[in-house]
Parts: sequence; structure tokens; C-alpha cells
Amino acid sequence: MEVIPSVCDEANSRESQVKADKHIGRRKLSMDVENDIEYLYEAVPQLSTVFHILDKIGEGTFSSVYLGEALMANGTKENFALKHLIPTSHPVRIAAELQCLTVAGGKENVMGVTYCFRKDDHCVIVMPYMEHQTFVDIIGLLSFEEVRQYIYHLLKALRHIHQFGIIHRDIKPTNFLYNRQEKMFALVDFGLAQGTTDTQIELLKEFSGLCKAPRAVFGERNLNSFTPVPTKTTDPKIELVKPTKTEDPATRKFVSAHRRPVPVRTPVSNQRPNQRMTPAAVNLGFTCSCYSTDRVCNICMSRKQQVAPRAGTPGFRAPEVLTKCPNQGTAIDIWSAGVILLSLLSGRYPFFKASDDLIALTQIMTIRGSRETIQAAKTFGKSVVCSRELPRQDLKTLCETLRGRRLSPDDEATPHPHRDTATRHHTHDSPISTHPPGEPSRQHHPEEDQTLEESEAQDERGWDRVPDEAYDLLDRLLDLNPAKRITAAQGLQHPLFTDL
Repeated sequence: MEVIPSVCDEANSRESQVKADKHIGRRKLSMDVENDIEYLYEAVPQLSTVFHILDKIGEGTFSSVYLGEALMANGTKENFALKHLIPTSHPVRIAAELQCLTVAGGKENVMGVTYCFRKDDHCVIVMPYMEHQTFVDIIGLLSFEEVRQYIYHLLKALRHIHQFGIIHRDIKPTNFLYNRQEKMFALVDFGLAQGTTDTQIELLKEFSGLCKAPRAVFGERNLNSFTPVPTKTTDPKIELVKPTKTEDPATRKFVSAHRRPVPVRTPVSNQRPNQRMTPAAVNLGFTCSCYSTDRVCNICMSRKQQVAPRAGTPGFRAPEVLTKCPNQGTAIDIWSAGVILLSLLSGRYPFFKASDDLIALTQIMTIRGSRETIQAAKTFGKSVVCSRELPRQDLKTLCETLRGRRLSPDDEATPHPHRDTATRHHTHDSPISTHPPGEPSRQHHPEEDQTLEESEAQDERGWDRVPDEAYDLLDRLLDLNPAKRITAAQGLQHPLFTDL
């Protein structure tokens, strides 16, 4: 793909850009966007010789995305997406993202890369531009068939990158572009990607070595080996005794919440002159007394911080990410795909929204059950304590209730007069008149027509014929145990996609 560099000077270029914007009728840019575009031109001057930056179309924590237009060798103009990475990004991280796009991109619904520009610490990745619709704007308009196609193509993209040993880590609707009219899909943004143990992306192997510095995580109970913490004390004879070995948390014996008495030294006044001060005997097999309780003891507080990847978007993190499991694989992407399917089937987005990881885990428990979550956590060496038991919900009932296809338990106990009337009107074999002859009909409510219209519109889009296979796939995507969670390749073979 060949472009023709611009030969006009900067003043003429800016003037032509203004005229072009007026001619094509683009939206008027805000002052902030204009300043950002001007800053990008100054940071990477090479861009002005190739691209006419039209607008700013996206912004994230680590990058901003712009829409640029280039004059091709055949005389046509083509749009591109220009991703400007923040200058503080690690060079290896930038190179790893480029390698992911180069090796795995450009096929199987995965975005590729066209050019890359660098000036000092500024880097711009140029990719093909794909027009797409915002997920929140279309989630209530999609038919079930469109939802089925969407998940199928998402799993297709995940199967492709997982074959290269790439863990995307940030699967969410804004990173899976969807052109509803053209039925085109594209997985984007590998800025947080990591590699599996057998990844084919060499730079992901190198970058994983940069992420081993421990960092504190709020609410984490560390189960690593004991490390004494120096304490300021006036008596140098008081020593800390270190256990001879580290016990695995899964085989740890439960100790009652009642604390063992702290060893007490004999007061100096009661000691004989020739008596030596010796440390109190400590049971070397003793670990701690806070395991499986709602408290954290001093021994656990003094352990080394456990290193576990936490990158990702809140609401889409898998249980093994929320519980700081150090061994994370491609299954975390599958969980995120399951959350997307849950939003599509229920019509609710975002489905999960939490301020921290503990609340996020609790929200998962309300759907998948607390007992099931605790049992799954044990499989990867984590102990989860819940104050009360939360039952597992049936996914089909949940989604149909949230979409308005089924009455909630509260509505069934206390029928709503408007909804009840709308239901009677919608029943084809019910009489047209719902009141006894001779009695005046009750007042008509506009809400009844709205409810009826919404129900009929959903029926036309196939939401009255959602097969059980859709909820079975959802259940397998949201398996709490990553070892049992369905893979992308297995998902594509699911009965829901037989005809695809």
C-alpha cells in the first residue's frame, strides 16, 4: 500500500485541511481536540507529510486514537486510525504490541498494522480504519442472530491470538469493533497483552520479565513464604523465629479464630542473676491463626507481597484475576467474552460495575453463587470467605427477566396492573375485551402501548426464540474454574454455531 507524501508547506496544508473539513461536512472540533491534533503534529512531524488528521476518535489510559486521511498512489483517499502511545510507555511494551499486530494481525477478525512512526519518545501506530458503532448505542437494537454472529466472530479472533500464545487481557466491547451494516469485526488494542509460557511472540517473553517487581494490592491476603520484618525495639534479646518451611495454602490446617496466648518473658525482677534470657519456644509447624477467617494476623501481614497480573478493565476481570492468582492464562479472555455475552443476552451494559476487586468478586457471587466461587478458588490455591451464602442463579431466567421476557419474583407476587394488561393484550387467544359486559373499561395508560411495542419489537428480532444452547454456552464461558472453562476453539464447535 503506497501513499503520496504531501509537498505543500505547513501554512497551505493547514488551509487546505480547513477547506476540506468544510467540504465534507465534518463535525466542528472542540478547542481541546484541535490542541491535541496540533500537539501530535509537533511531536511527530513526519505525520504531516503523509496524513491529514481529521478528528480524535478515542482516548484511553495509555493512548489516544485519531482519524487520519492519506492520499494513495492511485489518487484515492483512504482513512487510517492513528494510535498515539503515551511517552511514558515502556519501549519493550510498545515493541511487543507492534509484534502482536504484525504476527497475528490482519486476519481472523484481528486488526493489523500498516505503518509506524517514531520521534524521540513519541510513537504512532497506524492501522486500517474501520467504521463501527458504539456498543452502548446498539445493544438494545441487535437481533439474537446478530448477537450469535458477534460472539462467534469474537471467539474466532480469540482462537487465532491464543494459537500464538497471546493473552489479550482487555477483552471488552470497545476493543472488539463491530460494523453492523457491513458485518465486519476487528479485535484491537494489544497494549496490555501478555504471553503464555509457550508464546510465539518473542517480545512478550521479554516483557514478562519486567513485571516481577512486587506491588501492594488493596485487600490482598498474601500466602507466600514468611519474611521477618525488622522492628524497632529497645530489647535486642527479643527475636523473631522463622518457620523452617512454607506450607502450601491448599494443605494448610485450619486454626481456630481464638488466638493462641502470646509467649510472655519472665520479668527481670523475678529472674535469678545467673539465669539467661532465651526466646520462648515456638511451634515450627505453626503458620497462622487467621486462615479462613475475616481477619489478617501479623504473620500474614509480614509476608512478601504476592505478584499477580491485574491488568484489565473493571467488570471484565475473571475470578482468578480478582483473587490475585499468579498463574493466569488465555482463560481470562474467555471469561471476558462471557461477560460480553451476558450483557447481550440480558440487554444490560455494563453488567458488572464495581469500585474494587472485592466488590467485583461479590457481584460475581450473586450470579454464580458463593459456594461455587469458594470451591473454584480452592482449585487455584485461594481461600475466599463470604459473610453469607448467595445462591447460584439460573442464567436463562436472569437474562429473560432483565430483558423483560419474564416476570421477576416480585412482579409475580404483586402483579403490576399496566404490565398485566399489556400481557393480556399480547396473548393472541385472549378476548379483545378484558372487562365484563356492561361495565365501563378502565382508563387507558400509555405505558401499556409502550410495553406492548417493546415486546413485539423484541419478538421480531428473535428474542422470543432464544435457544437453550445460548445459555449453555454462556454458562461454559463463565465457568468459575479456569481449568474447566471452555476454550475459544471449543466454543466455535458449540451446538449454537452448528450452521456456521
